Formats: sequence, C-alpha cells, structure tokens
Amino acid sequence: MRIPIASLLVLVVAVLAGSVVADQPTGLDCLVQSWETVAVASPVEGLIEQITVDRGDLVTRGQVLVVLESSMERASLEVARARALTEAGIKSSQARVEFGDRRYTRTLDLFKKELVPLREMDEAETGKVLADLALLEALENRKLAELEQRRVEAALAQRTIVSPINGVVVERVLGPGEAAGRAPILKLAQIDPLRVEVFAPVTMLGKIWAGMQARVIPEAPLNRTYNARVIVVDRVVDPASGTFGVRLELANADYGLPAGLKCKVRFFP
Repeated sequence: MRIPIASLLVLVVAVLAGSVVADQPTGLDCLVQSWETVAVASPVEGLIEQITVDRGDLVTRGQVLVVLESSMERASLEVARARALTEAGIKSSQARVEFGDRRYTRTLDLFKKELVPLREMDEAETGKVLADLALLEALENRKLAELEQRRVEAALAQRTIVSPINGVVVERVLGPGEAAGRAPILKLAQIDPLRVEVFAPVTMLGKIWAGMQARVIPEAPLNRTYNARVIVVDRVVDPASGTFGVRLELANADYGLPAGLKCKVRFFP
C-alpha cells in the first residue's frame, strides 16, 4: 500500500518537532555574555611607565599589558647578580682549606715521631677545622646571594603585568604617568567561548540537563543560528518568577559573535 506524499511530509514534520524539547515553541529568551571579565590591577604600587594595549585590542594569555617604572629594581638586580657571581671568598677559603690539610698532615707525621709538641699539633688541627668552616660560610653566603637575586628578580617581574586570559580589552582605566595600586588599570573580557544565560520555566525541570545540545539565535542583525552546549542547570528554582537558571557554552573561536546580545534558545535532546 502506497502512502501519499502529503502524509509522508506530515510524518517527517511530526518527527522533527518531537526532537525539540516541549514548552519552547518560539524559543526561550537568553543573553550572550563574555565567559569571564577580568579587572587587571598591579600587585605592587608604582608609576605606570607604559601600557601596550588600548580598548578593542585582542590580547593573549601571557602578553605584556602594563610596565611600571622599575629603575630602582633593575639596579638592585645588577647588585644582586654581582654578589651571586662573586668567587673570591670561596676561592680564598678553598686555598686555606688546602693549606690547613697539608699543615695538619705534616704536623701529624711529626707528632707521631714525637718531633713536635702537643700544642703545635692542636694548633694545626684547629686551623684545619677553622678553614673548613670558613669555606662552608663562603658557600652559604653565595647561596644567600643567589636567593637574594631570585627575590629581586621576582620583585622586578611584578612590575611587568601580563594578560591572564585570551580575550579583548574592554576598557583602559589608567594611563602612563598615573599611579598604579589597588584600582584596576585595564578591564578584559574572554569571548571564546561565550556564556549564554537562560531562565527556563519550572515546567521544563528535568527536561534540560548538562551536556544537552541547543541552538542559539542572537538578535538582529546577527540572527544566524549557533550551536551551544548546556554546562550548568541550577538545582534551585526562583519562587518569585517560577524559573531556574541554565548556562550554555558557545564556541566563538573567530570572535565573530560579540558579547552582550539578547538571543533566543531552543534545546534539543
């Protein structure tokens, strides 16, 4: 028995309609937001020497954004490096150790033959011990100098501020010549991926779950369809509105979709 073409079309439409979660005939309202917004500040106080980016610039993780005036720190680093590379104290102590060993060996041989008194033997042994301690002190001083160099390097590194994320500069709050402290210098936004926030009606509880696929359609003029994935479904319902929150992740590798747009979303099991 043949099935009329019109009946087949109705059947196909019915199947496709059944693949969409109910209670969302026109899609749910949503908002496209940046994945993360960061206010970049300085860990130390200082005068801003240079800001390498401006509003709208794309930045990558680890990129230098701000440089503080650091002439004092650079000078301190040169001193610390010079101290860490000093070898004179160690070499002189090593020479004393070698001399003390030779003297102790000679004196011990003579002492065994009863050719030198006990006092001279005691002086040779004490000199050897003191030379060993002097070498140990010189090595410890060099280790402290190396640690001081690392401390100064860390202090200097704090005066170069890098981007913690891949994203875009939203705002430049301060400029060169201004004092950096607790106030933010720049504001960054990570827009790959994007975060889509939805408030779904309580009737959809149990019909949306993490990992579920969805289609997001931003407002005009960017009203094309984007694929997204559910990553968070709130377990607490807002009694005032009768809704619960849902968060989706939307890939935006080409940065083609800006954050801040209103949108519609439909969920697919």
